[in-house]
Amino acid sequence: LFSFHGIPQRYVDNGDPYYTHCKETTQGVVQRLHLATGDWTQAFQSRATRERWLEPYTDKTLLEYAKNGPKEVSVICPAFATDCLETLEEIAIRNKADFLAAGGKSFDYIPCLNASASHVDMFAQLVRRFSSDSDRSSVADRR
Repeated sequence: LFSFHGIPQRYVDNGDPYYTHCKETTQGVVQRLHLATGDWTQAFQSRATRERWLEPYTDKTLLEYAKNGPKEVSVICPAFATDCLETLEEIAIRNKADFLAAGGKSFDYIPCLNASASHVDMFAQLVRRFSSDSDRSSVADRR
């Protein structure tokens, strides 16, 4: 299950590209890992208001899985660079407990990249790649 932070549906209806970006991210990972169509789902977490948010909702998807399968799930939150309340408390603790209590058998949370050396190196490479020499010197001048 690919779980992305949700946003109100009206944002997307008004032109926000977030949903498309999430879909493209999921498709990229699915293609890279050669996942079959029925082996994955994309859902959205962290609803904060009563209005309609992007669907399907992660918590409801997991409860449906627990009742009607699959009974074993792995959940990843690819839009999060580091673990936080929404990944640890909401997904890895609360959603896991709800899934298992509703009949799920196995729940595996795949952690974010966090502060690993390779993650920090990747960000450093991106900064170097997309910043010009003048950008770097102006940052150094402000120190």
